[in-house]
Amino acid sequence: MIISCPHCGKSVAVNGLGRKPLNIPLKNVCDALRAHTSVVEAARELGCSPAYIFGALKANRLKLKDVIKEKRQWT
Repeated sequence: MIISCPHCGKSVAVNGLGRKPLNIPLKNVCDALRAHTSVVEAARELGCSPAYIFGALKANRLKLKDVIKEKRQWT
């Protein structure tokens, strides 16, 4: 990718910008939450932040209590 330098205005080639997204499947997020019933522990297991877990749930219109509650219904 070629961008212009903010200091001198010349064109500069860059390999990539920023970190690549994690793209953890929702099924893995839900399984980790059911296993640990704690967002912090689930985030440690998945190698992401707690905010990533909340964001994944929000993107799929799920709430934390509903995901954790499912485990209790089946056991």
